[in-house]
Amino acid sequence: MKKFVRTLFFRNWELKLLSLILAFLLWISLIPEEKIFSEKTLTIPLESRNIPPNMELVEKPEASVDVTIRAPNRLINEISSANVYAKLNLEKATVFQQEYPLNETMISIPPGAEVVRITPNKVKLKLERTEEAWLDIAPNIIGKVKEGYGVAKIEVLPGRVLVKGPESKVREKDKVTTSPVNVSELEQSTEVEADLILPKPDLRLATPVSKVRVRILVQEEKLPASPEVKKKK
Repeated sequence: MKKFVRTLFFRNWELKLLSLILAFLLWISLIPEEKIFSEKTLTIPLESRNIPPNMELVEKPEASVDVTIRAPNRLINEISSANVYAKLNLEKATVFQQEYPLNETMISIPPGAEVVRITPNKVKLKLERTEEAWLDIAPNIIGKVKEGYGVAKIEVLPGRVLVKGPESKVREKDKVTTSPVNVSELEQSTEVEADLILPKPDLRLATPVSKVRVRILVQEEKLPASPEVKKKK
């Protein structure tokens, strides 16, 4: 009996092994392609959306995350960072929360694919309340008027502007400046338009005003009278 079993399995074993391999390959070829899955890891952008009103994103999360995706072979080659992205919804965020978990519902992927893993699985960010303040406008004057003349007065219209930004960045003692106003060789009063320059990059204008008028009053300087010389008799 043992001899029969041994003969059954080992006689012409090379042909039997080849037949087994061919049968396996045939079985693989007959499986529908949509039932064969592969995985791919992509680095995709992370978008922060729906920041609550009157809040500022002062510390942003990572700009991208790594996502491992599983999909049928017929689809896997069509999946790339061009059609997959992550959306972090901050609609219910508060100033007290700084860590936000990431899950598969935040990943936009083509139909038929699924998210296997997200790295990192959470991100850190910081929100602050929006603050507003009226800041004085300081003109940026460069150059000197023509010899024999002087600047008697400089006016900025309007003299203040409303700005807003993160509460930690808004300071009423700060000043908004203007773009340079050149008074070189001026010999008469003039009025020019100038752009506004905010003191910090985190601030922005809270009104449509983005330019001001700078009025420069120029007067001729009076020379001191020469002292009278008395002649001796």
